[in-house]
Formats: sequence, C-alpha cells, structure tokens
Amino acid sequence: MVVCGAISQYDNEDAVQGPSNQLALLVRRARMEGFVVFDYAARYRDAVRELAGWFADGRLTAREHLVKGGAGDFPGTLQMLFDGANIGKLVLELA
Repeated sequence: MVVCGAISQYDNEDAVQGPSNQLALLVRRARMEGFVVFDYAARYRDAVRELAGWFADGRLTAREHLVKGGAGDFPGTLQMLFDGANIGKLVLELA
C-alpha cells in the first residue's frame, strides 16, 4: 500500500486521517510500510532516465494545478498544499 500526499496532514495533529480499512491488512496478511523519497537517493539517476522515457513515449502524463498571480499570492497558493486543494504538481506562475 502506498500512501501519497500526506503533506495535507502535517499540521493536523489531533485528527490525522489514514486508511479506514486497516483490518483488511490483517485478514489478507498484507503490509503497509512507510518510506520517503530520500530512502532511494542512490537510484535517482536511474529513475529520472526511466521516467523521462515513459514521459517521452506518452506512457506517463503529468498533472499540474496552475495558479496565475504574483508574489503576493504565494502564501495562499502554498496553503493549498496543506488544505489538499490541489491535484498534481502545484505551480504558481508569476506575472
């Protein structure tokens, strides 16, 4: 099981949300293991090469949430990460 997008939970100390069907892991003898991207730093170069190939072939697509504005829009745009208000890579395009 891969959990992605947890940044929206960083400031949510009292009510961190997670999988609601954790008991299914037990019944199916599955496991959930955490990792962070830095655990695989030695393999970054290989990953970039393979992902770039997939992207060039059209087998991988990227989703961006584009916000057009100025430097003053940075705090509100950044907050979108913590609110879960964006889908994909969040980009603030400066005018």
